[in-house]
Amino acid sequence: MKISRILSKKDFVISFEFFPPKKVENEKVLFNTIEVLKGYNPDFVSVTYGAGGSTKDKTIDWTIKIKEQYNLNVMMHLTCVTSSRDDVDEILTVLQEHNIDNILALRGDIPKDQENMKSDFKYAYQLVEYIKNKNFFSIGVAGYPEGHIESESLEKDIEYLKMKVDTGADFIITQLFFDNKYFFDFLDRAEKIGINVPILPGIMPVINLNQVKRFTEMCGATVPDSLIKKLENKSEEDMFKIGIEYAINQCKELIEANVKGLHFYTLNKYNATTNILEGLGYVPKSL
Repeated sequence: MKISRILSKKDFVISFEFFPPKKVENEKVLFNTIEVLKGYNPDFVSVTYGAGGSTKDKTIDWTIKIKEQYNLNVMMHLTCVTSSRDDVDEILTVLQEHNIDNILALRGDIPKDQENMKSDFKYAYQLVEYIKNKNFFSIGVAGYPEGHIESESLEKDIEYLKMKVDTGADFIITQLFFDNKYFFDFLDRAEKIGINVPILPGIMPVINLNQVKRFTEMCGATVPDSLIKKLENKSEEDMFKIGIEYAINQCKELIEANVKGLHFYTLNKYNATTNILEGLGYVPKSL
């Protein structure tokens, strides 16, 4: 089912993100994670696309597998910066054949070797427009509460997001953030510029100090000093508990603010997500 239709019918949605395992031995972990999280009756799940399309075949395979084996509503991520129109057409045809009608349209990371980079698409809004013209898919795009790491300003960043919406995006899923103030400020900027599609906040708990460094280097997300101090000099078990408690409170505040839903970055593991959901009062249907 198209996510745009679900969002038009429901006041609140839950969704999970997975990535294709690089190693065969990790596939069992993902299978187990999907099995557990399916019990929380997600409205949709998404499957990521590796940098430069590096996991293209695996992404397509897992997207189809999750839909057909687990009967879940699936959205496939699709990056365009290294793709030609023919490449995109080939993927879209496969998805249509399997009745997968949701895509998260992304630019993707620009490769270091730009000489050999295909140039049919330079920006995500161009991919959105191209897919929209196929008149089959519900299209999501990424939003950045603290601004994209490459963006020159928050004002320019929200202008680029508006271009993606104006060319056909049906909804927005945000990058992870750890201070709700950034998300609420992002909503204000979106409203002022005329963005009126549903915006889903992306949630990932900080459960150890090593994550803090990775998050800030990877995407520029700010981790509050108060949370870092709580995590310092703690055991792994205590850091996990602190991070989960923080995420639960973060989600509660978002829910009280009437967000349209919560999109969980699972990292292919279920423990953190199930702890947060249960802290919010969700009980798996198997129980």
